[in-house]
Amino acid sequence: MNPGIDLQGTFIKSLIDLGLPTGTAKAIWMPLPMILMVIGATVGVLTCVWLERKISAAAQQRIGPEYIGPLGLLAPVADGIKLVFKEDIVPAQSDAFLFTLGPILVVLPVFLSYLILPFGQNLVITNIGMGVFLWIALSSIQPIGLLMAGYASNNKYSLLGGLRAAAQSISYEIPLALAVLAIVMMSNSLSTIDIVNQQSGYGILGWNVWRQPAGFIIFWIAALAECERMPFDLPEAEEELVAGYQTEYSGMKFALFYLSSYVNLVLSALLVSILYLGGWDFPIPIHLLGDWLGVSETNPVLQVVTASLGITMTVLKAYFLVFIAILLRWTVPRVRIDQLLDLGWKFLLPIGLVNLLLTAALKLAFPVAFGG
Repeated sequence: MNPGIDLQGTFIKSLIDLGLPTGTAKAIWMPLPMILMVIGATVGVLTCVWLERKISAAAQQRIGPEYIGPLGLLAPVADGIKLVFKEDIVPAQSDAFLFTLGPILVVLPVFLSYLILPFGQNLVITNIGMGVFLWIALSSIQPIGLLMAGYASNNKYSLLGGLRAAAQSISYEIPLALAVLAIVMMSNSLSTIDIVNQQSGYGILGWNVWRQPAGFIIFWIAALAECERMPFDLPEAEEELVAGYQTEYSGMKFALFYLSSYVNLVLSALLVSILYLGGWDFPIPIHLLGDWLGVSETNPVLQVVTASLGITMTVLKAYFLVFIAILLRWTVPRVRIDQLLDLGWKFLLPIGLVNLLLTAALKLAFPVAFGG
């Protein structure tokens, strides 16, 4: 297997070679991945907002943003600048502290979840053994922020939106966790890098989507519900609740909700790519490509090309799923709140449990095929 490129080791070694002490070299490296993560997530959001506008326009046979920069590329930037300079209003009868803390609690866990996302064998900010468990734990913090924002606004529409958001998140977190547990059981690891490695070697035929089709569908539906995407945007249903828990927010606080929504969508798409679609793995095994081209796997040029293409593959798979999510927005009608909760508790949860038990049985019966 291609070991990839150890960016951290190479960067620190080059600084030590320049004469810097080891501690200083490590201190210089530490903030770089975090800055890169924030920049990458923000660029991903800007791309996602632009895609949302263009794909939505195409679905409705419109042109979409065209004159704000080439092909309307600067439209998301204009949105961001507008929100930064808008007045930040705090309602007189609201709880100012909780009103401010709510958006922060919503956006922070989503950004922290990017720490465990691998874009290559060593292209990950932190390769911890409990990566998937950390993401599930972080995602459970978000409903607290949503409920807090709805309650602190002192507005009946905001409170209803916050209650809906909390109920929706709790309902769909359990099927989501069951789908992930089936993948963890097959991979014998909670590390995202180990999960991708377990799928590699056979190209597209080795991806988990073929061994876990039910889990893939459960995960994708639950992820859309967690992101509050159509048809699951009940917490901010404009026809019923004005803007739900966001009703009283403006300026940067509203921008945090807006940002977290799209960052969460890109994060969910990347996680589906890593858990079910082989992550950075190619549809054709890389060692076969190397053999056809007559290039050794230890060739440094091939390693650089493989790392670059691995990042491209992960992002392309993720943005294909974002494309599907945007199309669903204009294809599927919004469900009622009782239908949404019924789908989570009476349909996805039992199927998730059966899928987990079936995975355990098949793992015992066919250990080679199911990661035993």
